[in-house]
Amino acid sequence: MSQITDILNHNKAFVENEEYQSFISGKFPDKKVVVLTCMDTRLTELLPRAMNLRNGDAKILKTAGAVISSPFGSIMRSVLVALYELQAEEVIVVGHHECGMASLNADRIMGKMRDRGISEEVLSTLDHAGVQLGQWFKGVENETEGVMHSVNMIANHPLMPPGVPVHGMLIDPKTGALELISDGYERLNN
Repeated sequence: MSQITDILNHNKAFVENEEYQSFISGKFPDKKVVVLTCMDTRLTELLPRAMNLRNGDAKILKTAGAVISSPFGSIMRSVLVALYELQAEEVIVVGHHECGMASLNADRIMGKMRDRGISEEVLSTLDHAGVQLGQWFKGVENETEGVMHSVNMIANHPLMPPGVPVHGMLIDPKTGALELISDGYERLNN
């Protein structure tokens, strides 16, 4: 059986047994926060539990390394929508120790693209069109730098409403221990 068949079979039973009842909530975050975190699979259930977030408490956005690569890309747009339309009042960027973005190598990724059938012609065309894949796939020096990059991009964004605290944290993907590396309240007061 394929993964999609397994998912659909499970979903049919999930709906028929009304297991969704415990997840019903409104569209506005009860704790009025938007959390930007990494897509690492270890954080799927660990991060909300470690932060005491239940379904409906926060808007949770995920991207590789919790890194915002463009000030006008979809992640930043989602942060702004959460703040302007969905009643979020704070932003928390949560990176994690042992993040793959800290060891990401653009040349290695492009080699894997070639191995999986992406032609030199496509890569060359993108290069000539101004798409700098080496920069686009560039990792971060370390996890703290990645979090601070996103904190600074959000906090200094020209469309960011004044007075919104933007915090930065790291989580241990084994224990769930959180470390505050940038206090958004302090930042607003300075």
